[in-house]
Amino acid sequence: MLIEFSVSNFRSFREKQTLSMVAAPRLRKRENVFKPELTGEAFPDLLKVAVIYGPNASGKSNLLKALDVIGRIATLAPTNSDTPLPVTPFCFDPELADQPSLFELHFIEADVRYQFNVAVTADRVVSEKLSAFPKGQESLLYERSHTVDGEGYVFGQNLVKALGIEVLEAWKKLTPPKLFFIAQAVANSSESLDSLRQPFQWIKGLMSCVLLDGMGESAKIAQRLAASNDRIANSMASFLDEVDVPISKITVKTTKSPGLGMRLLSGDVTETLASHASHQKTETILTHQTALGSADLSFENESEGTKNLIGFWVPWFIKNSSDVSVLVVDELDSSLHPKIVAAIVEKHIHLETASQLIFTTHDTHLMDAKLLRRDQFWITERDINGATQLRAIHDFEGRDSEDIEKRYYEGRYRGLPILKRG
Repeated sequence: MLIEFSVSNFRSFREKQTLSMVAAPRLRKRENVFKPELTGEAFPDLLKVAVIYGPNASGKSNLLKALDVIGRIATLAPTNSDTPLPVTPFCFDPELADQPSLFELHFIEADVRYQFNVAVTADRVVSEKLSAFPKGQESLLYERSHTVDGEGYVFGQNLVKALGIEVLEAWKKLTPPKLFFIAQAVANSSESLDSLRQPFQWIKGLMSCVLLDGMGESAKIAQRLAASNDRIANSMASFLDEVDVPISKITVKTTKSPGLGMRLLSGDVTETLASHASHQKTETILTHQTALGSADLSFENESEGTKNLIGFWVPWFIKNSSDVSVLVVDELDSSLHPKIVAAIVEKHIHLETASQLIFTTHDTHLMDAKLLRRDQFWITERDINGATQLRAIHDFEGRDSEDIEKRYYEGRYRGLPILKRG
């Protein structure tokens, strides 16, 4: 579970900005929060949903891209390639041009709280630090830093005791500049090494459930998944029907069977999806049920909203059927009716499993739908330096029962476009 995420000197983010999933006390709608499972530590409730609003070019998407960067670097293979790491410093401040982008993750995995801090340039990982908080007490696992004198490491006592300093020194030497040390350690460990493997699986899982560039590629993957397994096709059709798209059946014909069924249930979901995302020709038929009977439509003839929902189903399925606990989507409302967006959010809130949905949108209908609390709405805006500022609506004075949509359009929370009239 995500507790909070901070970013600075990345794209439109200059100073440190933090998205927190910690629930504010004394607000209603208790179904929107859950009690995190932590061994030996009392901790505040966490939010199930966070929605991010703001004008175009205010930094909404950049916040999600910052989350995606961590997952992408975590999944890199060891290489000496000159390909730069996917970070861009804040461009309006020349003093930051050569400084690293900073990211900070606080999360919970396997009943333990972790904090992962990294500093990254296009050329290398400048620093990384991973700490665990068993029973609420900080325990350093390792810390890495790059200076003019070379790479420096500090290993926590528990890690040294479990593995031995010789093993850690060997892994240190094997870690290239563009790879996280934790990735190298987990890849080379023949033991369970839960102290590193468990937090790494959570960090790595970020990449599989961050949807940034539309849902077109995800929709292609969905069709291939449906072709591989009837149960998956039925699950997809059921999901569409639940959000008022009357699809009773999905049939996909493919020229080459991807053999995804068993692998999807037993292997790494992300790797399986990626390995079958191309080189297959498919034809998808969706059966619509009406009062006059049924009719078949090809995927190409479906509305953009239906296509996007089919694409959205993939990360939704991954979140609900794997260890990935956070689903991040840019512009969830793309080509979707506001009531369908609200239905998806409500469906997520009432899931039995504890998981989180974070997304950007311009659809203010959710503010008026009485589904979410004040602390679940976030606003981005640009300051006079062109830098993104991120605030929760709960940071502004107001009542839990106030008309949030009305006050937003009145400018009470800021984050509205400033239009120049000629």
